[in-house]
Amino acid sequence: MRTRETAESSQTSIVKATDKGKNVVQENQPQQQSVSVASLSVQQLQDIIVNSIRAQYGGPPQTTFMYSKPYTKRIDNLRMPLGYQPPKFQQFNGKGNPKQHIVHFVKTCENAGSRGDQLVRKFVRSLKGNAFEWYTNLEPEVIDSWEQLEKEFLNCFYSTRRTLSMMELTNTKQREGEPVIDYINRWRAVLTAKIDSLNCQR
Repeated sequence: MRTRETAESSQTSIVKATDKGKNVVQENQPQQQSVSVASLSVQQLQDIIVNSIRAQYGGPPQTTFMYSKPYTKRIDNLRMPLGYQPPKFQQFNGKGNPKQHIVHFVKTCENAGSRGDQLVRKFVRSLKGNAFEWYTNLEPEVIDSWEQLEKEFLNCFYSTRRTLSMMELTNTKQREGEPVIDYINRWRAVLTAKIDSLNCQR
């Protein structure tokens, strides 16, 4: 078999003679030019790094490091009542009773003249510490009602009231007459509750 190479313009043609005397022409595509790192902006480099990390470890691609509000544009466009004065809120740091915090927050807002979905925009003012960190880590524009935000908040922090220490976990003993499989399932449920509550506070 003989191979003859000829150069035409920017491509390279490789002609191969087959056993049957027919020629087969293969086209090699021109190599793509590599992008110089120096030509990229700082923001573009940041986006490339973030998207690469998220692609490897999970999570949706992120195009910017700038903070984005967790509520929708509809919520953002809601107007407060005429003459509204922001009240002073009791702040929740991730500890204590989250249901009681919701009650205090809603009552404070209603006394100031705001209610319903208007509460979404003001809720962040009642948070600090781990609770504030949880709020800032919410995905952009996913909250479209006060009911939804309240549910997300309680799903996270109400479970923390049942957070168990490792000592309590190890003290989960098999009850008298309890089948082994039932004990294992009960221990796993206790462990899962602890892991879920810890993940929520990250």
